[in-house]
Amino acid sequence: MATNNEDQFKKVVAHAKEYGFIFPSSEIYDGLAAVYDYGQLGTELKNNIKQYWWRAMVQYHENIVGIDSAIFMHPRIWKASGHVDAFNDPLIDNRDSKKRYRADVLIEEHIAKIEDKIEKECEKARKRFGEAFDRQQFVSTNARVLEHQKQIDEIKERYGRCMNDNDLTGLKQLILDLGIVCPISGTRNWTDVRQFNLMFATRMGSVIDDSDTLYLRPETAQGIFVNFLNVQKSGRMKVPFGIAQIGKAFRNEIVARQFIFRMREFEQMEMQFFVRPGTELEWFKYWKEERLKWHLSLGLPADSFRYHDHEKLAHYANAATDIEFRFPFGFKELEGVHSRTDFDLSRHSEFSGKKLQYYDAELGEAYTPYVIETSIGVDRTFLAIFSHALKEEQLEDGSTRTVLNLPPMLAPYKAAVLPLVKKDGLPEKARSIVDMLKYDYMVQYDEKDAIGRRYRRQDAIGTPFCITVDNDTLQDDTVTVRLRDTMQQERVATANLQQFLSDHLRPKVQ
Repeated sequence: MATNNEDQFKKVVAHAKEYGFIFPSSEIYDGLAAVYDYGQLGTELKNNIKQYWWRAMVQYHENIVGIDSAIFMHPRIWKASGHVDAFNDPLIDNRDSKKRYRADVLIEEHIAKIEDKIEKECEKARKRFGEAFDRQQFVSTNARVLEHQKQIDEIKERYGRCMNDNDLTGLKQLILDLGIVCPISGTRNWTDVRQFNLMFATRMGSVIDDSDTLYLRPETAQGIFVNFLNVQKSGRMKVPFGIAQIGKAFRNEIVARQFIFRMREFEQMEMQFFVRPGTELEWFKYWKEERLKWHLSLGLPADSFRYHDHEKLAHYANAATDIEFRFPFGFKELEGVHSRTDFDLSRHSEFSGKKLQYYDAELGEAYTPYVIETSIGVDRTFLAIFSHALKEEQLEDGSTRTVLNLPPMLAPYKAAVLPLVKKDGLPEKARSIVDMLKYDYMVQYDEKDAIGRRYRRQDAIGTPFCITVDNDTLQDDTVTVRLRDTMQQERVATANLQQFLSDHLRPKVQ
């Protein structure tokens, strides 16, 4: 897939709506910008992603537990975390188009365009040299690639300095020097860069004048930190241990776009891992590798991922990296892994007056644990899996089929049960198979249209197995199981169907 494939992305958005995965929110009222509803199939896929992550994090680890904290939290929590004072995006307006942009995104997109040029050079060389092509040697010796890389390095160095120093004037100057134009007006008539806080504020209380200002949480992590002692003591947890959580978060994104990649209401899967001070970088390396393994266990290709170490570290972090995925619109962040030191627990201790420490019996001392964070967007994971899975295949007979090659354990329906015809007792037998399987698996019954068209419908929604009941079924109690990805068929005894599905749907996470 090309680095910037707009046609593929449009197909992803259209397919998601047509087949009941994702709808624009409030569509009959002309929608609400950057807000989406998950349809009947999207909800199943999303829930399966969350369950798969939860098993990998909580079920498969003895020292990680899960919580579900409230969306509303005491307002001082957001003061302690720094969100009230520092949760800002640098914004810039184009005076001609009246459109507003994130200054950092404009610069990063400019860098991505140069990276695209490097990819095109590599692609040309790959075609020229074939199997003998050595990418590493090529990018380290080709003059054009080296020139492009030099540009990228210089921009990143200057950009990182501006972000670290909160130099808004420098950011604007960088945009001007790079010749970045407004995509709408095509002009460089930019305003100054200024900061904009991303938290949604609301009121709690019946009388406006006496009500308290609350915030919709912009992340789920703080709910974990403020429950550190509750979980540690009630669960008798020993460091190192982790607390996981899945939940909604809200950010007033000015530049919210690219479908469900950047939304104002979204869902996160986060885990905070509490460790002894001094061991955090070892654990950071461990979780960085462990999280990439999880993504690869979904069957996504390794060359669709890359690590991106942060140019600008948050003031409380001593290591941070993003796991980026190649979306149809280029490599973008999918998950963040951060070494947050003891910043969070120390700040909440300071602002609450409560000691958030752990007594380590082995060391005979109390300390504030350091934290390794893994934070992944549910919606971005959905988009990564969905966009990679959607394919149009050319078949041997010259026809094409649209197929959604979802990992079988994540597919909304695990199997479809199809009577070959709507008579001769086949529907009744098919219904009995549905009744046998439905307590363990999501299955769909479908008897409308010719069998080939029904196969195509199931291919399009990602159902990995089609179970066809035919006249032989009534004689020998076997069915035809068709595999989505290969379209191969095999006869399976009805009594063995549950074991067949269990064998093919077992999670791969170790």
